[in-house]
Amino acid sequence: MRPSATWRGLLRPGDYIVLAASIALCIAAGFGLWRGGTPDGLIIRAGGEIFAETDLSRARRIAVPGPLGTTLIEIQPGRARVAADPGPRQYCVRQGWLSRAGAVAICAPNQVSLILTGRGSDFDSLGY
Repeated sequence: MRPSATWRGLLRPGDYIVLAASIALCIAAGFGLWRGGTPDGLIIRAGGEIFAETDLSRARRIAVPGPLGTTLIEIQPGRARVAADPGPRQYCVRQGWLSRAGAVAICAPNQVSLILTGRGSDFDSLGY
């Protein structure tokens, strides 16, 4: 007799119900607890200083100067992204649209970052 077959014989129908309910609870907790809330604002930093604080209610573009050139931030209702950056690797541009409170894009070579603010963010603060 295989070792896995011995313990399976001890399981009853109620055990399968408890197992299925546990898996469903874990999946529901994952979706409910590990996502950021809806963002209500945006903080843009340049050179470690706050460059702009704005809301996400209307579409616009903001040009942020940095040591390498100008970083272009694009804002749409409820989301924001780095549309263009003079940095060599373009990591912050590749992140795409940020739409959760606490989401961050950092363009380190140009010393520009943006963070979406709101209730339910994933962390309290950020330093780089």
